[in-house]
Amino acid sequence: MNAKTMKNYYAGKKVLVTGDTGFKGSWLSLWLSHLGAHVYGIGLPPQSKDDNFVLCELDSLISHKTLDICDHHALYDYVSDISPDIVFHLAAQPLVRLSYEIPRETMQTNVMGTVHILEAVRNTPSITTAIMVTSDKCYENKEWVYGYRECDEMGEYDPYSASKGAAEIVIRSYLHSYFNNSSSARIASVRAGNVIGAGDQSLDRIIPDCIRSIRGGDPLIIRNPHALRPWQHVLEPLSGYLLLGALLGMNCNNSLCGAWNFGPRYESIVPVEQIVRMFFDIAGSGTYQVSSSQTLHEASILALDITKAVLLLKWSPMLDIQETLQWTWDGYKVETSGESTITHRIQQIEEYMHRMDAGSNRT
Repeated sequence: MNAKTMKNYYAGKKVLVTGDTGFKGSWLSLWLSHLGAHVYGIGLPPQSKDDNFVLCELDSLISHKTLDICDHHALYDYVSDISPDIVFHLAAQPLVRLSYEIPRETMQTNVMGTVHILEAVRNTPSITTAIMVTSDKCYENKEWVYGYRECDEMGEYDPYSASKGAAEIVIRSYLHSYFNNSSSARIASVRAGNVIGAGDQSLDRIIPDCIRSIRGGDPLIIRNPHALRPWQHVLEPLSGYLLLGALLGMNCNNSLCGAWNFGPRYESIVPVEQIVRMFFDIAGSGTYQVSSSQTLHEASILALDITKAVLLLKWSPMLDIQETLQWTWDGYKVETSGESTITHRIQQIEEYMHRMDAGSNRT
């Protein structure tokens, strides 16, 4: 499927995005709006004026409602009122280290929040497709040098990983119990790597921490410099979510339901310290220090096997690691340049779609 076909599919569709005020959710909402979809977003209020949702003035492009997915009564009422065609579920407590501090809230949001969304889908006849976004941290991390496949075990080492592994089990159980025939909604879960890109203001994430270091002039503190992570620009997994959503919507069967990995190529799996050095080189400034006070467990290596998506969906990453970091820096730079942030974001989306078309034509 090329970008034009994808645009034709989403144009005019009513799409619900949960977590629209978050980093990935705001980029997805912008992309869907650009494709001509009628986007309905729910999420918590933006945390600052520098959040991507605010910088892109998304509240003027989409229909946003402040709503907590843990409030299942309000959620069910809203979904019933808007009767969407498609759901992209991204709302979550997304931080590993924060999950150690608020394990109950993490489980409530990531596990029961997923249940609430699935119940809303199950009881809303208009919904044909639901893409449930989890995380690469859902896997039982055995420090393998090769990527995890969709059929590998779920994990439980830290509260965040446990919540995402549990969410995957919940999704699978609903798929088997309620979404198992041609007349039901098509359900899939999707797992991405370490997603980076402009507009992310989260605490305790390496690229936002780099930006704060550059802007504030203080050295960046790195906890785990040798940890290997699968780095990818935010548009990479989102393209996979959109592609899968369209294919599920156009195929009136459940053959594409289930779990999918959307990670980077293996050459984009590099150590944290190398990413920091590369990013600071591109930015032309920034310094860092390595901390010796690591107290909480963090995996030393994590990779995803994307063979299933490559072979069955004809999806593949478009950006190498250098381009991923350059696009990210360019996006952050625009935020303080006086230029239009949303115009630059859309230009990157358009360039990415052009690459999708070029890749599709080659195959």
